[in-house]
Amino acid sequence: MTVIGIDVATAGVRAFAVADDGRVLARASGSLPTPVRTEDGRSEQDARTWWPAVEAVVRQVSEGRPVDAVAVSATSGTIVAVDRHGEPVSPALMYDDRRGAPDNAKASDLGADRWRALGMSVSPTAALGRIAWLHREFPGAAGIRHTPDLICEKLIGGPVATDWSHALKSGYDPLTGEWASEVFDALGVPPEWLPDVVAPASVLGKTGRPVAGLPAGCLVVAGMTDGCAGQLAAGAVLPGTFAGILGTTYVLKGVTEELVLDPSGALYSHRHPDGWWLPGGASNTGGEGVTGDLPRLDRLAERGPARVVAYPLARPGERFPFVTPDARGFVLGTPADEGELHRARLEGVAFVERLALDRLRERGVEVRGPLLTAGGGSKSPLWTKIRATVTGLGLQVSPHAETAYGAALLAAAATVPGGLAEAASRMPVEGTVIEPDERETDALAESYQRFVAELRDRGWLS
Repeated sequence: MTVIGIDVATAGVRAFAVADDGRVLARASGSLPTPVRTEDGRSEQDARTWWPAVEAVVRQVSEGRPVDAVAVSATSGTIVAVDRHGEPVSPALMYDDRRGAPDNAKASDLGADRWRALGMSVSPTAALGRIAWLHREFPGAAGIRHTPDLICEKLIGGPVATDWSHALKSGYDPLTGEWASEVFDALGVPPEWLPDVVAPASVLGKTGRPVAGLPAGCLVVAGMTDGCAGQLAAGAVLPGTFAGILGTTYVLKGVTEELVLDPSGALYSHRHPDGWWLPGGASNTGGEGVTGDLPRLDRLAERGPARVVAYPLARPGERFPFVTPDARGFVLGTPADEGELHRARLEGVAFVERLALDRLRERGVEVRGPLLTAGGGSKSPLWTKIRATVTGLGLQVSPHAETAYGAALLAAAATVPGGLAEAASRMPVEGTVIEPDERETDALAESYQRFVAELRDRGWLS
């Protein structure tokens, strides 16, 4: 069996061809035009560029292979208005476009009970408000599509359902299995403007003809958003497993059997393809706050725990594991040199990770080790060791934790009787486990308590 996972990101497209034992057989990538962003909050891209880019990379990885299934994952919240043939009639409004902010403010009140039951909030950039904006601005359009919907329609040659992961920020309620009709009715958006919704890993249809190097009869499978697909690729598939993705920012995502509600709004949940829940959140802290010649600075920082405490916030405001618009980065004490400052910053991100895990445990969530990890930050042995010591958990560095690999896993799930859990067991994530350094446990525990105390003193953490 060979499956293909496709990742349509903001700047480009990637595709992985994966064997049934998890081996990556081929990979390819292509670029997309940079989104046009303006100071008034507009962020858009030409949706007509998506399919040619996808077709090119899929053709590269499918060449000469009998592909059984394909799935598409994309950036959460990017939508476009289409005509009755499914062709774009508007620019694609990107995940960070703010044209729907006034409608999102109304939607927050209109669906307050629904959002409270889901444990989520409607942000100014939610796709829900942009759907209302598109309906007003493009009255001749027939409806909206998320990025994967448009690609899958090209593969199948006809309309497809969307998945409940990409639809979450568009106003779909995965708890009740319905669109927030009371909200859309009040905003003037008719039901026919919204696509049907299915679970991720559902079969949307088959290719009716050879297309992009794929054979006729290839299954086209519903995907998930990039963050969820990346989580699955890291190995966080079954309840109790969590993945800490350390890239530009830090993201913690995992699997629970029950919906986890967080009154603070820092944590929200997607729905697992098998009906469980995927709680998680994304911090403004991460690799973006740790800059410089990292290999050189890592060598300087290997001498042991810092005596100072740092919170390397990449930008003003924090969104996870606590929500505080006024948060700012800080350093407590005076570093001896750049090596100690670098070490303190690495520790600071690890403190955010432990705080996130502690907040999950406060909500009754069991987090079993090892903690799976991926992203650029996981390539630093020093940083991974610090994170393991601060959290008290072994960290397993995942080798293929990329969105396209997660999409391939979803494609595979549609081809086996046991669904995603069975597919994951056949495509196991094997990576090196880094254990805590007991020699540094006490010093880092003391610094973590200073870090938490400072957050409380500043009024950012209750």
